[in-house]
Amino acid sequence: MRRLGYAIAVLVFVLDQLAKYWVTAVLDLRDRGVVPLVRGFDLTWVENTGVSMGLFRADGDLGRWLLVGVTLAIAAGVAVWIAREASRPDTIALGLVLGGALGNIVDRVRYGYVVDFFHAYWHDHHFYVFNVADAAITVGVILLLVRAALVPQPAKPV
Repeated sequence: MRRLGYAIAVLVFVLDQLAKYWVTAVLDLRDRGVVPLVRGFDLTWVENTGVSMGLFRADGDLGRWLLVGVTLAIAAGVAVWIAREASRPDTIALGLVLGGALGNIVDRVRYGYVVDFFHAYWHDHHFYVFNVADAAITVGVILLLVRAALVPQPAKPV
């Protein structure tokens, strides 16, 4: 089961890094700023120095490396969890989380910030700008929460 989780993590990591390469090196989104795609969805350059959705901004080297350390510790915990997990759906969810975490760690180490670029909005309501890694982490966490809340766990003998 663990091979599946690690394979998903590698796939998410590679897709995330390819998408970030495309918006930085090919599309040159940093200089362009915004590329409208369809109504309600643009590519928008954001240098996210915080954690998810720009919360807890880490301005400066100390904050940057603390975030790298914390995220690495979480990723290591998820990697161990994958190795011990027996549930296929949970292994898939954990693979999504691990791959996303690793993708964002690479950005923070390389640039000092995470490259975000997907920008969804509805009229004047703008949602957070995110990337492939963020989407994978979000889907993985939602899957874990739904399974924990809705799937009955077998009773353990006392």
